[in-house]
Amino acid sequence: MPSDANNNKNKGASRAEAAQALGLLRRAAEPDRAHLGWATLWLVIAAALEVVGPLLGKKLIDEHLLPHHLDWTRMALLLAGVVVTGMAASWLRFLQLVRLSGLAMRSVQRLREWVYDHVLRLPMAFFDRAITGQLVSRVTNDTEAVKTLYIQVLFVILDSSIVLVGTSIAMAWLDWRLMLIVLALVPAVLGIVWLYQRLSAPAVTRARALRSDINGQMAESIGGMSVLQANNAQNRFGERFAGTNEQHYKARVAELRANAFLLRPALDFLNVVLLAVVIYSFGQRSMNAVEVGVLYAFISYIARVVEPLIQITMQFSGLQQAVVATARVAGLLDEEGAPEHGRRRIDTSSSGGRPADGPANVDPDAPAVRVRDLSFAYIEGQTVLHGLSLEIPKGAFFGIVGHTGSGKSTLLSLLLRYYPARQGGIELFGEPLAAIGNERFRSEVGLVPQDPFLLAASARENIDMGRGLPMAAIDAAARAAHAHGFISTLEQGYDTPLGEGGSRLSSGQKQLIAIARALAGQPRVLLLDEATSRIDSQTEQIVQQALTELRGKVTIIAIAHRLSTIRDADRIIVLNHGRISEAGSHDDLMRIEGGLYQRLYLLQQLAV
Repeated sequence: MPSDANNNKNKGASRAEAAQALGLLRRAAEPDRAHLGWATLWLVIAAALEVVGPLLGKKLIDEHLLPHHLDWTRMALLLAGVVVTGMAASWLRFLQLVRLSGLAMRSVQRLREWVYDHVLRLPMAFFDRAITGQLVSRVTNDTEAVKTLYIQVLFVILDSSIVLVGTSIAMAWLDWRLMLIVLALVPAVLGIVWLYQRLSAPAVTRARALRSDINGQMAESIGGMSVLQANNAQNRFGERFAGTNEQHYKARVAELRANAFLLRPALDFLNVVLLAVVIYSFGQRSMNAVEVGVLYAFISYIARVVEPLIQITMQFSGLQQAVVATARVAGLLDEEGAPEHGRRRIDTSSSGGRPADGPANVDPDAPAVRVRDLSFAYIEGQTVLHGLSLEIPKGAFFGIVGHTGSGKSTLLSLLLRYYPARQGGIELFGEPLAAIGNERFRSEVGLVPQDPFLLAASARENIDMGRGLPMAAIDAAARAAHAHGFISTLEQGYDTPLGEGGSRLSSGQKQLIAIARALAGQPRVLLLDEATSRIDSQTEQIVQQALTELRGKVTIIAIAHRLSTIRDADRIIVLNHGRISEAGSHDDLMRIEGGLYQRLYLLQQLAV
C-alpha cells in the first residue's frame, strides 16, 4: 500500500511538473505567437507535399509501368513531381526549424532575464536557505534545457504529429483496412513510452537534482578555498564530491539503459513486424496491377508513419529532462518576491534624481525613522526582538550596540526590508516602510555592509553600480568618503580595475569604496553594518571623520561592534536579548555603574 501511495504521488507530481512546464513555455512564447501559427501552417503544407509523393509514385506504377503504357512525357512529369514535392517538403521543414529555433532562443533569452530579474528581487529570507551553485544552475543550465524542450515540442513533436495525421488520411483513402493495421503501431508505441517513463522518470529527476548539487559543491568549495585548504579538508571535500558525482553517474546510467532498451531498438523491431504484416496481407490476396501501386504507396507511407513515431519517442528522454528543468525554473519563479510595487521608471526631470513613485515625505515633522512596538521571530516561538520602540530624528547620528545575539543585525535587516515586520511597525519619514515603492526606498536608504561587495570592475563602476551617475557625483561621493585620495594614486585613477572582489585593495580601502557607493546615491538615511569591525585603527579614524562631516546632512544609524566608532553618536541604543536595555550618549551610558555599555566599553579598552 505505501508503494502504491508513493507511485500515485510521483504520478501526480510528474503531471503537475508537465503542466507547470507547459504553462511557462506558453507565457515565454506569447510574444511570438504569430510565428508559431505560421510555422504550424507551413508544416501542414510540408506534410501534404510529403503525402503527395507516394501517390504520384502509385500513379506511375498503375498507369504506366505495369500496363507498359510508356508515355515518357507524363512519366517524366510524375517523376519530377515525386522529386519536387519531396524537396519542397524538406525545404519548408528546414525553414520552419530555423523559425522555431529562433522562437526557442528568444523565449529562452526572455525566460533567463525573467529568472535573473526575479532572483535579484527575492527577499533576503529566500537566500538564507538558498545554495548559490543551485541558483546559478537554475539561471544557466535549467533555462538552457528549456530551449531543448521548445525545439522538441515545437518542431519534432509538432512536425511528426502533422506528418502522422496526413499520412494516416492518405492511407485511409487508399485502403482503410490496411490503414488500421498500420495504426495499430501507435498503441504499441504509447505503451513503450509509458513503460519508459515509469522506468526512467525517477532517474531523470534524480540526475537533474544531483547536477545542481555538483554545481553547489563546486561554488561552495571555490568560494571557501582558503578556509578549506587551511583546515586540510581537500580530501574530505574531494570524497564528498566524488560520492555525489558517483550518484549522478548511476542515475544517468539507469536512464541510458532505459533509452537503449525501450526506444530505438523496440521501435525498429515494431517497424519490421509491421512491414511483414502488410506484405503478408497482400500476399494472401490475388494481386492485380492496381494493388501493386497500393502496396508501393503503403510501404512508402509505413516509413512516414514509423519515422515520426521514432522521432517522438527518441526525443522523449531529452523531453523528460527538459520538463524537469522547466518545472524547476517555474518553481523558482513562483517563489514569493520581495515586497515592492513592481518595476518603476526613474523620472529625474522634476524630483532631484529620485524616483517618482510617491510622496517624498508625508509628515514634514515626522522623525527619519520611527520603530513602534516591533517584535520579530525567524522561527515561530523563538522571538528575537521584543517590543522595540525608537525614534531617530532627521540628521541624527545613532549607534546601536550589544553583545552577539542581542538583535542588532535583525533590527538592521528589518530596517532594510529584508524581512517584513510581523508585529509592530517601522516608518521612514512618516510613511510605513512596506508602503514605500522599492525604487524610492533604495534611493532614500544607503547601506555600508560589514563585508564590502566589490565587482571585478573599475573604481568608478563600483561606486556607480550601474546607476549611470555623472562623474561629478562619483567624485563628490568618493571625496565625502575620503576615498578620493587613494583612488587618485591608482595607475588609471577611477578607471583602474580593482580585480575580483577588490583583490587589489586593502580591507580599509574596500570599505571606503563601499561608503562612497552608498553616498553616491545621496541617501537621506545611511545604515552602517559594523563597517569598522575589520579595518585598522587609521582607517577607522578616516571613517569617523567622514561620519562627522555627514552629521546633520544624513541620518546615520550605525550597528557597531567596535564602540569607538560610535562614541561621538548623538544617542547610543544598547540591545540585550532583543530589548532596549540602555539608551543615551556615550558619557551618559558610562555613568551607569555596572551598566552593559560600560562593561562592553571597558572590555574593549582592556583588549587594545
